[in-house]
Amino acid sequence: MATIFSKIIAGDIPSYKVAENEHFYAFLDINPLAKGHTLVVPKREVDYIFDLDDEELAAMQVFAKGVALAIQQAFPCQKVGQAVIGLEVPHAHIHLIPIQRESDMIFSNPKLKLTDEEFKAIAAAIQQKWSER
Repeated sequence: MATIFSKIIAGDIPSYKVAENEHFYAFLDINPLAKGHTLVVPKREVDYIFDLDDEELAAMQVFAKGVALAIQQAFPCQKVGQAVIGLEVPHAHIHLIPIQRESDMIFSNPKLKLTDEEFKAIAAAIQQKWSER
C-alpha cells in the first residue's frame, strides 16, 4: 500500500511543492513549526532513511542542501535546522525548518495555523529561490 508521501508525489493528494528532481520531492509540512518548514522525500518508497543506499542517501542530502539554501533566502533565519525522526510516516523524509534558536526544533511546540493562501505564498517564495540557484 502506498504511503501518504507516495500519494503526494504521484499527485493523488495535493501538496505545496517547493522543489523536485527525478529522484526527490520537497513540499511544505502542513503542520509547520515555522513558515518554510519543508519535507524532503525520496520518490522511491523507503521506510527508513538509513535503508537508502549510500549514493541515494548522499544525493538526498545534496538535494536537501539546495532546498535549505532556498528556504534560508526566502525566510531569513539563523540557520535551517534538519531533523530526521521517521516514526510518523513510513516513508523516509527530512524536515527542514528555518530556526532562530535551538528550541525552534522542538516538535511538541505549537504548530502554525496557516491559510491556503499563506501556504501558496510560502511555497512560491521558496520555489523562486530554488529556481534561481
